[in-house]
Amino acid sequence: MSDLLFGLDTFGDIPEGDNGELVPAAAAIRQVVEEAVLADQLGVDAIALGEHHRPEYSISTPETVLAGIASKTERIKLGSGVTVLSSDDPVRVFQRFSTVDALSNGRAEVILGRGSFTESFPLFGYDLKDYDVLFEEKLQLFVRLLDEKPVSWEGTTRAALDNAEVYPKTESGHLNTWVGVGGSPQSVVRTAYYGLPLMLAIIGGAPDRFAPYLDLYKKAAEQFGTVAHPVGMHSPGFIADTDEEAKEVFYPRYKVMRDRIGALRGWPPIKREEFDAEVAHGSMYVGSPETVARRIAGAVQKLGVGRFDLIYSAGPVPVSARMKAVELYGTKVIPMVRDILAG
Repeated sequence: MSDLLFGLDTFGDIPEGDNGELVPAAAAIRQVVEEAVLADQLGVDAIALGEHHRPEYSISTPETVLAGIASKTERIKLGSGVTVLSSDDPVRVFQRFSTVDALSNGRAEVILGRGSFTESFPLFGYDLKDYDVLFEEKLQLFVRLLDEKPVSWEGTTRAALDNAEVYPKTESGHLNTWVGVGGSPQSVVRTAYYGLPLMLAIIGGAPDRFAPYLDLYKKAAEQFGTVAHPVGMHSPGFIADTDEEAKEVFYPRYKVMRDRIGALRGWPPIKREEFDAEVAHGSMYVGSPETVARRIAGAVQKLGVGRFDLIYSAGPVPVSARMKAVELYGTKVIPMVRDILAG
């Protein structure tokens, strides 16, 4: 597991400032840049920024923020987590990320997804009844664009292309592209069909329940004659000096965000005992560096993934606590996980 990669994910949650008040969205975006700079300095392998169009989150265009991060960092991979391809244009997505790739000297990667939220569909004039066909057609076109050759394509969700050249092309001729999947077997099979790396969003329940999806991905790739890449996973968490501090800082703020979104989806408000059970046995990595490292190592061993991304911000966690969490992840958690896996 020496080649295991470690990343950080954020949606640019609006955090609390030193005075306990929520900071403006503009300040929240600048805060994400500072966290990415720190992660780069500490040797974290990747940072992924999610696309959202809600008041709780500051990032609606991940690649714009990634371009800012590119100018201030040297080695960290810069990705989206995810880009909602269904409500975007594949040509423009490719152009924006190939531009980030140029600015970062080849460090860009895009994680494409259908999105777990639906606000972008009415915002950009798409009908949710076309949810499946939008992603299927646009992913098909995006994969064609990855060849960086003239493209001819025709579908029902955008204008046809006839021997179209798309610029800028990447310097290496290759834009790292993943597909983010939340638990649909069909999505796993589709990802294998196109020969793309798979990123699993494991945000609840025991992580080993996703083991069949890794098996499905490998078997489907074998049947299609494509490459089964090392699978990644991303899960929420938070790190502080002690288990108790991590829970007391994170839980009340996570509850605010979780209950607000849950109300829209028909979920009951989360209870503290549910949260504690998820932290102890599920897919939430909250606690001291030692606790979080032990739990990450366990998940990696059970699933055999090649990359672990921690969603380190969920709800209005204070700026200072978020920076401390990034620091502890880079300086303590990652080395500890590597030691456990090597032992």
